[in-house]
Amino acid sequence: MRDFLLKMGVLSEMLRFLWRRKLYWLIPMVVTLLLFAVLIVLSSSSGAAPFIYSLW
Repeated sequence: MRDFLLKMGVLSEMLRFLWRRKLYWLIPMVVTLLLFAVLIVLSSSSGAAPFIYSLW
């Protein structure tokens, strides 16, 4: 697990910061925001855009 987090860069830094400060409740919020960001990127630049737009 530690090697995986070391390779992730900025995301691993943020997760380590949250873990050290005992802000566990923020981790699901960060994961949700990242999922939305990936969904937005996929919906704007791929052939799957019409299918993703139907979710909204």
